[in-house]
Amino acid sequence: MYDNPAAPAAAGIGSGTLAMTGAGDVFWLALAAFALLALGLAVKRIVPVRADRS
Repeated sequence: MYDNPAAPAAAGIGSGTLAMTGAGDVFWLALAAFALLALGLAVKRIVPVRADRS
């Protein structure tokens, strides 16, 4: 695992590079966006809706 010559080439893409995959910072930004969207939708479902008092 540590003797793989391709590891330094994949690690040089970005600071957030996944080991041995080459998936860089764009992957982490997409994952964070998906997590924040899922969190927002979950909170929206949990918080009660205010009734219209007119």
